[in-house]
Amino acid sequence: MDDILDLEDRDPNGINNHITVAFEDILAEPEGIHSLDCVWVNSFRCFNCWKSCIYNLLTFFYGICIAARWGCEFAVVAFAHVWIVTPMFKFLELNCGCIKKFYGMCVHCVLDPCCEGCGMIFHAFQKQ
Repeated sequence: MDDILDLEDRDPNGINNHITVAFEDILAEPEGIHSLDCVWVNSFRCFNCWKSCIYNLLTFFYGICIAARWGCEFAVVAFAHVWIVTPMFKFLELNCGCIKKFYGMCVHCVLDPCCEGCGMIFHAFQKQ
């Protein structure tokens, strides 16, 4: 396997920055009203402990299965693009080229005489 897995930076492209949640983002006491320091410190510890614990439990039980499912989904998408979507676009591109040429000939047959006639009329009004 040529890919090297970075165990430190697990979101190098920042695709999940919107769910970065810190204690300060959820709970905040405004100036003038504060709980006891021991309550605030233990609330911080409790929040972070439960957030990490529940996340780790969920990823332990479901992470591999969900990753396998998403792997299958993207394999199906890749398969569809390689074997269906891209060939279909090429097929349409080839056939639409014929239709485009036919349409262009029809437009030229109908509009060219009218435009040339109008051009000759206005050409007669040249400044002497």
